[in-house]
Amino acid sequence: MNPDLNHLHPYPFEKLAALKAAVTPPSALTDIMLSIGEPKHEPPGFVLDTLVNNLNKLSNYPTTKGLPELRTAIAAWATKRFQLTPGSFTADKHVLPVNGTREALFAFAQAIIDRSKPNPLVVSPNPFYQIYEGAAILSGAEPYFLNCTPDNNFIPDFAAVPAAVWERCQLLFICSPGNPTGAVMNSAQLKELIALADQYDFVIASDECYSELYFDEQHPPVGLLQACAELGRDDFARCVVFHSLSKRSNLPGLRSGFVGGDADILEKFLLYRTYHGCAMPVPTQLASVAAWQDEQHVIANRTAYREKFDAVLKVLDGCLDVQKPDASFYLWPKTPIKGEAFAQQLFAQQKVTTLPGSYLAREANGINPGEDYVRLALVAPLAECIEAAERIKAFVKTL
Repeated sequence: MNPDLNHLHPYPFEKLAALKAAVTPPSALTDIMLSIGEPKHEPPGFVLDTLVNNLNKLSNYPTTKGLPELRTAIAAWATKRFQLTPGSFTADKHVLPVNGTREALFAFAQAIIDRSKPNPLVVSPNPFYQIYEGAAILSGAEPYFLNCTPDNNFIPDFAAVPAAVWERCQLLFICSPGNPTGAVMNSAQLKELIALADQYDFVIASDECYSELYFDEQHPPVGLLQACAELGRDDFARCVVFHSLSKRSNLPGLRSGFVGGDADILEKFLLYRTYHGCAMPVPTQLASVAAWQDEQHVIANRTAYREKFDAVLKVLDGCLDVQKPDASFYLWPKTPIKGEAFAQQLFAQQKVTTLPGSYLAREANGINPGEDYVRLALVAPLAECIEAAERIKAFVKTL
C-alpha cells in the first residue's frame, strides 16, 4: 500500500476520544459538545424542500462539472460578495462544484503537486485544519508550518519565511477566517501573498468556508479573489478559493461547496475530478442553487452566532484570556494550564467537551503554538452555550 499512509497523524477527534475515555465525568450532567465545528442551527426549510422535490432526479448521473444553473448561481454570488469585475468570474471557466471543501482541499493537493520536482513543500498556517497536512503527505510533498501566535495576531508572518522555503513551495494553504483562531487576513496581506506566488510560482489555496460568519454587516471579510480584483488581475492567476454551504447555510450534511479561481488550474482539476468520481448528485445541486441565491437565512445565522458570542464572552470575562475573534464560530482561549490537561479536567469535572489546541497544531520552530489553548465551537443552542460557559467558569475557579 501507499507508504505515505504510515506518515498520517491520528485525527484530532481520535485523540480527543482517548483523552475523554481516561476519565469519568459526573453522570448527572449532560455532555455539552463544544469540540466539533458542526453547525447546529436549523437548515433553511426552502433548501430542504428543493432537495425533496427533486429526489426523482437521483435517476440521472450527474456531471463532474455540475449543472450550468448551479455554476451560474455561484458565479453571481461570488461576483457580488467579493466585488469582482462583472463578467470576469464566469460559470463556465472559473467555478467547479464540489462535495464540501474537505474532499476538495484534499483532492486539490493531489492534482497540484509535481512529484517530478525535488522536495516539494506544502506550506500552511499552524494551527491548521488537519486536511492540509494529510493532503500534503499523500501528494508526496512535505508539510511546512508557519506558526500563528498572539505576536503576529494569529496570521503567519509571510515576510519572515526564508526564500529557500518559497523556492520549494508548490502549494500554500491559507484559511481566512482562520480555523481555529478566527483571524482574518486583510487585503494588503493577501496582495503580499499574490506577489510571492508570482515571484516563486506556487499556487495559493484559500480556504474561506467561514467567510460568511462575521460580526459587522458593513465589513465582511475580504477574500483572495477580491484582492485579485483590486489588483486588476481578472485572470486570478495562481489563486483558487474554497467555499461551502456547511457553515454559511447550516448544511454540513449536504456536502456542497465550490472551488473557484484560476481557469487554467481548474481545467486540469476538472480532469482530475472526472477520474476521481466525485460528481455532486443532481438534487443536491438544485438545493445548492436555492441556498446560494438567498442571503436572508445567512443574515439570520450571523445574528444567532452574534448573540451566542456576546452571551458566552460576558460569562467568561475575567475568567479566561479570551477575545472575540475577527470572524468564524470559534473561541480560542488561552488556558491557565496546558490545553490538553485543561480539556481533560474540564470534561472530568463539568462534562464539557472542548478540543485541545495542540491537537490542531504541530511543533515548529521549537513550539507547538496550540498547546496553551483549547478550541470552543459555539455551535450548540444559546442556552447550552451559556451553561457551558458557566461550567467552564466554575472549573477555572478550582485551578
